[in-house]
Amino acid sequence: MGKAFTEFQYWVKALQKRGIILAVCSKNDEDKAKEPFEKHPDMVLKLDDIAVFIANWENKADNIRKIQRILNIGFDSMVFLDDNPFERNLVRENLPDVCVPELPEDPAEYLEYLYGLNLFETASFSENDSERTKQYQVEARRAVDLESFTNVEDFLKSLNMVSAVQPFNSFSKPRVSQLTQRSNQFNLRTVRYTEQEIENLIQSGKHYTLSFTLEDKYGDNGLICVIVLEEKDKETLFIDTWLMSCRVLKRGMEDFTLNTIVEKAKGHGYRYVTGEYLETAKNQMVRDHYQNLGFIFENNRWILNVNDYQPKTVYIKNK
Repeated sequence: MGKAFTEFQYWVKALQKRGIILAVCSKNDEDKAKEPFEKHPDMVLKLDDIAVFIANWENKADNIRKIQRILNIGFDSMVFLDDNPFERNLVRENLPDVCVPELPEDPAEYLEYLYGLNLFETASFSENDSERTKQYQVEARRAVDLESFTNVEDFLKSLNMVSAVQPFNSFSKPRVSQLTQRSNQFNLRTVRYTEQEIENLIQSGKHYTLSFTLEDKYGDNGLICVIVLEEKDKETLFIDTWLMSCRVLKRGMEDFTLNTIVEKAKGHGYRYVTGEYLETAKNQMVRDHYQNLGFIFENNRWILNVNDYQPKTVYIKNK
């Protein structure tokens, strides 16, 4: 039994090193649930390996919802492993999009069974993926702290957020390309770019490119937003690409980004910024993005008159 759990932990630890995010959802007092990770000599997994640790006496479906909100990923990207059939069925019934493998009764058979399901294969892996656990741990701390504030504005002010805004360059090119290939949810047109195509945009006289980082008092989120602007005519800039990492939502990054786009347009003498939403199976969350930002829908496109634009209040400073 002990050997089986040790081998299982080594396998889980290997997944974490490949960029798979680990979360604990335990029905227990938090200090008791964390104790083995902190003190048990045979424990392979440590608290540093866990992105989000939820331990309380609420039902596990509700706790998985909490984990999902913190991680900002789809339920269909989650796998719930639990040795208790009652808990597995509870989650299946309440969260049908979560994958819940029917683990064998004998823990010695866990690994062979899970290998056969092939649930954790990823197409590619990057250095940035290995940092994701730390980023999500930081996000969990933000989520906990947010609950202690009476209003969101005060919380956002307290974050001391700063963003470095730059055109694409040789340093950011691989990350920008990776984001365009992977981002599905907050992605208005879902255009995919290779590194060579990013290089072509950098050299283009008809395009303006912007990359945004975001850091706050908790840590650095790295490069989290990509904008490609295309000149349609002497008066109009078209937002060819607007994508953002979902983990920075609800912090005013959308408003900060639009302020920057309008500033860029005004600085180069354009009167209008136009946008387009192309629906995919995964990007419905931004269906009303341009409407919410004050664009007007005309002739099958979203239009913003930059001369009428009032910069939006944000709590993010330029780095």
